[in-house]
Amino acid sequence: MAIAATKARPRRPRAGTMLLYTALSVGALLMATPLLMMLLTSFKTPAEALRMPPVIIPAQPTLDAYRTVLTQAPFFTWFRNSVIVAVSVTALILFTSSLAGYIFAKFSFPGKNVLFTLLLATLMVPFPVILIPIYLIVNKLGLLNSLLALIAPSMVSAFGIFLMRQFVAAIPNDLIDAARLDGASEWTIYWQLIRPQLGPAMATLGIFTFMSSWNDYLWPLVAINDQDKMTLPLALSFFNTAHSTRYDLVMAASVLVILPIIVVFLFFQRHFINAMVLSGVKG
Repeated sequence: MAIAATKARPRRPRAGTMLLYTALSVGALLMATPLLMMLLTSFKTPAEALRMPPVIIPAQPTLDAYRTVLTQAPFFTWFRNSVIVAVSVTALILFTSSLAGYIFAKFSFPGKNVLFTLLLATLMVPFPVILIPIYLIVNKLGLLNSLLALIAPSMVSAFGIFLMRQFVAAIPNDLIDAARLDGASEWTIYWQLIRPQLGPAMATLGIFTFMSSWNDYLWPLVAINDQDKMTLPLALSFFNTAHSTRYDLVMAASVLVILPIIVVFLFFQRHFINAMVLSGVKG
């Protein structure tokens, strides 16, 4: 007997769902407004950027601000410095955090819990408290006013070790025991067995670390004196003077500064989402 196919009626969104979507849309719009204003201001003339009441959409969009930033300032030198520092810090933290996370998760040694507790306690210490001790140490090492001064103090992350430890703890011990029975060294186990399984977690930590290092302002302000060693956040003050501020130049430079962060996030977005999902899975 032939059964007539019935078309399923489309479900209407419930009032609660519509309210949630509306609230999220409004929140996203509010968060995107400063970025949109920054982008629009970067295409304004100096007069339009200072006009009151403010001009939202530039009447005559121009790229003069971008040309000035790229040609009349050592922007590419600052960009190179930021890339060197951010990439170096990210790579070092990924290595030290994954290795220490493996040790804290899978090894037993005297004082492990006390040491891990002290490590987590450092998360509650604000950076300004340890700014002077770090400055004195870096000065004793002769690293001040160099890119190494921005890289060396950031080689280890307590948050990164904690995050990696949580992910390594979910890896079955049987895999590690089997590798040891096959004659694998501890370094081989870490590099070839543990590290490849930490992809989502390392992508998440890499995004956080890269953004934090790329946007760091306070420590470079203290540790760097020469203009050719500045990073981009510190170099933004180059376009501010004691008497006036070229807002069009500042906004154009800011747009160029945030572009690499957007690219990094879009590139690692899939891994970032996977890490957020897996972090809520109880094994």
